[in-house]
Amino acid sequence: MTRQWLRDLRMGASFAFTGRGGWARAVLTGVGVGLGVALLLLTTAIPNALDARHERSEARVDITYSPVVPPKSDRTLVVANVDTSYHDEDVRGRELEAEGARAPLPPGVDRFPAPGEMVVSPALKRLLESDEGALLRERLPDRITGTIGDEGLVGPAELAFYRDGQDLAEHIDTSYVTRIDHFGGERQPSEPWDPVLILLIVVLFAVLLTPVGVFIAAAVRFGGERRDRRLAALRLVGSDSRMTRRVAAGEALAGSALGLVFGAVFFLLGRELAGSLEAFGISVFPDYLNPSPALAALVALAVPLAAVLVTLLALRGVVIEPLGVVRTAKPARRRLWWRLLLPLAGLAALYPMMGQGRDNGDFNEYLVVGGVVLLLVGVTALLPWLVERFVARLGAGAVSWQLAVRRLQLSSGTAARTVNGIAVAVAGAIALQMLFTGVESDYTEPTSVDLTRAQMQVRLTSDVAVPSAAERFRRTEGVRNVAAYSEGGLGDRPQDPEHTTQVTVADCAALREVAVLPSCRDGDAFAVTGAEYDTETPLLAKPGRTLYLDPSYDTLAPGREVPWTLPKGLKQAESRTDMTGSERGGFLLTPGALPEGGARALTGQVYLAVDFSVPDAAEKVRNTAAAVDPLAYPMTWSAVDRTDRYDSIRTGLLVGAACVLALIGASLLVSQLEQLRERRKLLSALVAFGTRRRTLSLSVLWQTAIPIALGLVLAAAVGMTLGAVLLRLAATPVAVDWASVLTMTGTGAGVVLVVTLLSLPPLWRLMRPEGLRTE
Repeated sequence: MTRQWLRDLRMGASFAFTGRGGWARAVLTGVGVGLGVALLLLTTAIPNALDARHERSEARVDITYSPVVPPKSDRTLVVANVDTSYHDEDVRGRELEAEGARAPLPPGVDRFPAPGEMVVSPALKRLLESDEGALLRERLPDRITGTIGDEGLVGPAELAFYRDGQDLAEHIDTSYVTRIDHFGGERQPSEPWDPVLILLIVVLFAVLLTPVGVFIAAAVRFGGERRDRRLAALRLVGSDSRMTRRVAAGEALAGSALGLVFGAVFFLLGRELAGSLEAFGISVFPDYLNPSPALAALVALAVPLAAVLVTLLALRGVVIEPLGVVRTAKPARRRLWWRLLLPLAGLAALYPMMGQGRDNGDFNEYLVVGGVVLLLVGVTALLPWLVERFVARLGAGAVSWQLAVRRLQLSSGTAARTVNGIAVAVAGAIALQMLFTGVESDYTEPTSVDLTRAQMQVRLTSDVAVPSAAERFRRTEGVRNVAAYSEGGLGDRPQDPEHTTQVTVADCAALREVAVLPSCRDGDAFAVTGAEYDTETPLLAKPGRTLYLDPSYDTLAPGREVPWTLPKGLKQAESRTDMTGSERGGFLLTPGALPEGGARALTGQVYLAVDFSVPDAAEKVRNTAAAVDPLAYPMTWSAVDRTDRYDSIRTGLLVGAACVLALIGASLLVSQLEQLRERRKLLSALVAFGTRRRTLSLSVLWQTAIPIALGLVLAAAVGMTLGAVLLRLAATPVAVDWASVLTMTGTGAGVVLVVTLLSLPPLWRLMRPEGLRTE
């Protein structure tokens, strides 16, 4: 028995590569399966890639915001955060000042840069040396003396630099500047994940991987009609139905094995290519993408098993007899009832978690994955029935229309298989987009800043003259208005004060932006009243009392406090909402009221109204900030603030969707070429009898357009249903995001249109009478 089975499987495997067009058919199957396998291997490598990026990031941690700062020694290093951004890309920057011969070097750097030097990442070096990086070069004028090694970067496209710093110790504040004796921070326990965010991740993987399985299932059925004719011939020479199924299984195993080889090759090529690509700000080194051995083995076993199961299931609908295949006759009408069981089972799996939201524990991942997959796979079951019923009602028309309709009426299953993958992908994308849109408000908060008064803010260090810095910003192209303040703390004692409040120093015009002043001229001082949560100012606002600017609480900067005696002519001012959206309390001083030496106890904040219609206005502001103060920290305000984890998942969605779209396009093109190859003789015969090529081209377009249109309509219906169910799971009001539905549907149609246009040149080559030649 076992030997007979092995002989039958070997015979099927040999059929996969022999006969007329055998290798062409096998290669097309291998490419189709291989594309899916490559994406599955990429998915299994994602956990390792994320861990590798995290480990690289942890190994170079320097500013930990810890209040404990090690004492100065020959092993310590002062590090300043000088991050910036350029054209919406983050640039990681650090200034380094070694305090001894044994100070730690950052990962990927073999020596400290000297004054006027910097070490940059390869990507930043390419940018600075290009014309595109001219404005950034003004901001980073230091001479490049080396590049950061891979171990010091989280990705090959990361923009990063280290440069020399001077006199950084006096600016230590543990937030932007600190002292360290080693790189790398202790891994802190992370906060527990929100159940809705976990739901997003689970659904994301289910939605992105289901189309891959559908594509693989379709690819192993390439050449199905010729295979069935070969099996019919086997019946003619004496084989029984069981043997023919074993032969078919052997042929499927051979095709899937070739697909695994292609998939491994595609994955290795894609892994090397990944090192030169960046998607949505994410880049990875090739050695990050190492699939888990267990998951890779699971893919290697699951793909051949799925190929055999799909083949055997397909043969159940085809009665193979010695004199032919009953597929050549008009097929029996498909039944609907069992096709509805899949989506109904999916809804049943998701129903127990309805309304659970984030307050009732974690979602059952198995039920979520099972329910989502069943609903999406239901598209593949319903689409052939829908295509069959629709085309059965189509009638007369142009010759191209009649050719297309008749072909669809005879082989609606093949047409549906071609578009199953795109329909599943669109349905999943619509559902995901509805879920993301529905829960976005839970992870997005409006900021309090007033964007009508300012759009950028620049933090300056204490040794920068704020008035002169403000004048530099006023002369910067694109800046419409500048409000500059020197800010700090004020206490009743020089060290460990009992009562504290804030102090703000600016000219009268700027002070009127934060308070309602009775009158103002240089030399005036004001005590602010009416500020929310400010209970300390009334206790301290007593003329003649001595207060202290920048009182000390620890040993970070001892001796910097400056005494200030409240003047007898202290005026009252009423607080108003400032540009940051808060009510400023404490004391307001004009420059003439500031005591001698008080400026060094304050830090500068400059608020800028910027005309972003001016080209590169934000970059010019950042360049001015770097020229005014190397440690300046410019910020661009936004109207909303989103949770980092939500943003990360959304980025993962965009990257994954890009990969799946690429797979969709490539797989559809392979499928289209396979169908054209199967119909080569038919096309040649029609041309030989005088059918115009234009007519045949239009018929092929109709044969693609009709199933695609039906598939997209079904995908939209299933996607909106699944999206509504997922929103109910998240306890979020159900609302259809029609813009997303139209966008996803249009994207799917666009991919199909591009693939169809790419398949026209091979179609024209096949439409030749010489295609009837037979040796």
